[in-house]
Amino acid sequence: MRTGVIVAAHPGVEDLAVRAEELGLHSFWVYDTPMVHGDPFVALSLCAKATRRIRLGIGVTSPALRSAPAAASGLASLNALAPGRIICGVGTGNTARRTLGMRPATAARLENFTTALQDLCAGRSTEYREGDRVRDIRFLHTGAHVNTADPIEFVVAALLGPKAAAVAGRRGTGLISFGLLDPTAWHALHDARRHAAQDTPHDPESHADSRADSYVITSLHLLEEGEDPHGDPARDATGHLVMSLLAFAADTPAFAEQLGPEEGEAVRRLLDRRGTTSTAPDRHTKLYPNYLGRIAPQDRDLILPSLMNTLALVGTRDDLLTRITALEQAGIDELLIQPVIDPPTEMAQLAKLLT
Repeated sequence: MRTGVIVAAHPGVEDLAVRAEELGLHSFWVYDTPMVHGDPFVALSLCAKATRRIRLGIGVTSPALRSAPAAASGLASLNALAPGRIICGVGTGNTARRTLGMRPATAARLENFTTALQDLCAGRSTEYREGDRVRDIRFLHTGAHVNTADPIEFVVAALLGPKAAAVAGRRGTGLISFGLLDPTAWHALHDARRHAAQDTPHDPESHADSRADSYVITSLHLLEEGEDPHGDPARDATGHLVMSLLAFAADTPAFAEQLGPEEGEAVRRLLDRRGTTSTAPDRHTKLYPNYLGRIAPQDRDLILPSLMNTLALVGTRDDLLTRITALEQAGIDELLIQPVIDPPTEMAQLAKLLT
C-alpha cells in the first residue's frame, strides 16, 4: 500500500513536504478549513516549489467554500508549479462549513462542482450558474498562467456514504475518507461507486483526466514493547481524530443519539467543558478551536479506547500490518496519516512500517 501524510496548512509546511519526499512517501496533503487552518493553495505553492516528485493534495475543498472558477484557477495554478502532481479532494464541506456555523453542501451541488472542476482543469468549457444566470466559461489564458495540459487527480470525500460513492462513480474519480477503517464499509463504498459508473454513459473526454484511487486518513501509533495501547502517548497521538468525532457529535444531536452510552457521556462532558450546548447558535466558536490539533492533557479522559480503535491505527507492528492488509484487500490504495506529536518521526515510522 502507498503512504502519504496530511497536515494543517501553516508556515514551514514545505519543510515537512521535503522530508516526506525524502522518506519516499507518495503524497503530501493539507486540509481546506479556512477559519481553522491556513490557506491550502498558499501552503501547496510553497510545497510545489520545494519538492520534485511527491504528489500534492487538498483534502478537501467544497462548493460551499469556493466557486468553481476560483477553485479551478487555484488548482491549475498549482499544476503549473508542479505539473501532473496535483490531487484535488472535493466534498460537501462538512467540517469547514460547521466551523462557520453553516450547513454542508448537498450531494447534487457537490457533483456539479466536481464536474465543473474536471472540465475547467482539463481546458474544457463548463456551465456556470449564479441564480438564474447561466453562462459557459473556460480559461481565457493558459500557457504561463495555468496548466490545463497535465492531468489533475480528483477524489470525492465519502462522508455521504453511498451518495458520495455514486458521485465518484459517475464522475470517474477516486474516494477519500477520514477515519474510516472498516473494510466492510469500504467494500460497500466501492460497490456503490462501481454500480454508479456502470449505469453512467461513458464520456472518454470527460474522464480521461481522472483516476479512481481510494485514500483513507487516520493516525498511526506504533506501540513500544509492553506499552499500554490506551496510555497517554497513544491518546496524544490519536486524540485529534477522536475529538473531531466528538465535536461533530456535539454539533449534531441526531448523530450523537446513535452513539453508545459511554461515547454519549463523552459528548456531554465535552459540551460542558467548552461551556456550550448542542443547540447554541455560537457553539461552533466553542467546539472547533484547535480542530485537528494536538489535544490538551486535560482532555485525555475524552479519548475513549472504543473510538481510538475505530478511528486510528494503534498496535504492535504485526497488529498494524494486519489491519493495513485488510484495508488494502478492501481496495484502499493509499494510507494517509496526520501526525501531531512529532511529524518527522511519525512520518519516518510510517515509511519504515510499510517498506
